[in-house]
Amino acid sequence: MATNKLLADHNRGVLTTIKRDGRPQLSNVAYAYDPEQDLIRVSVTDERAKTRNLRRDPRASLHVSTPDLGAYTVAEGDVTLSPVAAEPGDATVDELVEVYRTVIGEHPDWAEFRTAMVTDRRLVIRLKITHSYGWGGR
Repeated sequence: MATNKLLADHNRGVLTTIKRDGRPQLSNVAYAYDPEQDLIRVSVTDERAKTRNLRRDPRASLHVSTPDLGAYTVAEGDVTLSPVAAEPGDATVDELVEVYRTVIGEHPDWAEFRTAMVTDRRLVIRLKITHSYGWGGR
């Protein structure tokens, strides 16, 4: 299985950021992968440890594996963060809608979703892949 194919075939993984003390901080995440841009996007809240870690040090890795652990890939790169959602119609909320659609599909009430993104103080992590490695398994 090609590295990028594994990213494209799945939408759940483990995001690794760097804590203040230098140890890794791992978070299970749902992600949207854009193969044309080699870009991974994740919806997060502003108060999460991973968000604070990435503001301090933008380096991150995403680990994705098959359910049987027969194949995996790790995508590495630097992250940019969108602004925190401030209004239901702002660019951040528009991007959060795109991420949701890619990961889950259509929402039953987009107006409610947009309001929740502002209330939850959500933003988008954008991981531009600069290096990846993995193993295709059997």
